[in-house]
Amino acid sequence: MARSNPRKLWAAHLAGNGKSTGNSATTQHPSIRLGEAFSGTVLGVDPSLRGTGLSLIRVKSGAAPEYLLSQTVKVKPKESMQTCLYEIATAIHAITDQFKVDHAAVEQTIYVQNFQTAQILGTARGAALTALALRHIQIFEYAPLRIKQAVSGHGRASKEQVIKSVQQILRLTVPLPSDEADATGAALCHAFTHRD
Repeated sequence: MARSNPRKLWAAHLAGNGKSTGNSATTQHPSIRLGEAFSGTVLGVDPSLRGTGLSLIRVKSGAAPEYLLSQTVKVKPKESMQTCLYEIATAIHAITDQFKVDHAAVEQTIYVQNFQTAQILGTARGAALTALALRHIQIFEYAPLRIKQAVSGHGRASKEQVIKSVQQILRLTVPLPSDEADATGAALCHAFTHRD
C-alpha cells in the first residue's frame, strides 16, 4: 500500500476524510504516530548569517494553518558578524515579545564541503537557537528533505516548488520571498508531523 504524505493527510483531514467516528487509535492512518496533533503557534527559522528567514503560523485542530507573519533578517555585507548575530537574536526576540510562541521549527544545516561556510552557518544557527532558548521555547529541528516532503509531497522539490506549495497551503495572495518560504516550510512541517 502506498504511503500518504503528511500534506495529503492534512488535506484529507480538513475535507472531513480524516475524521474518526470511533476510537482514534484504531482508525488512525498508519503513517501518523499516535498522539494529539500539534495545536498552537510555531515559529519557523531558516538560519543564514545575512538572510535568516523567520515565519510564524498558528495551528488549530480541524482548521487550516494560519499565516501570521514572516520576515527576512537582512544584514549588509559590510556589517560585522557580531552585528549579524545581534540582528538575528533581536528579530527573534521581537516576535516572541509580540506573540506567544509555543514551538520553534528550525531547518537543519545541509551538508557543505566548505569548512568556512559551515562555520558561518553554524554561527547563525547558534544565534537563533540561543535566542529561542533564552525565551524558553521548545526547539525542533527538521532536515531540508523532510520539510520539502511535508509541504510539497516530495523531498527533492525545487525552491520554486516549495514557494508555490507554501503559498497554496496558506492561501496567500502573493508568494513569500525564498528565505521566508523556507522558514514557513519548516513551521508547516512541524504543524503537519509533530505529535504530543
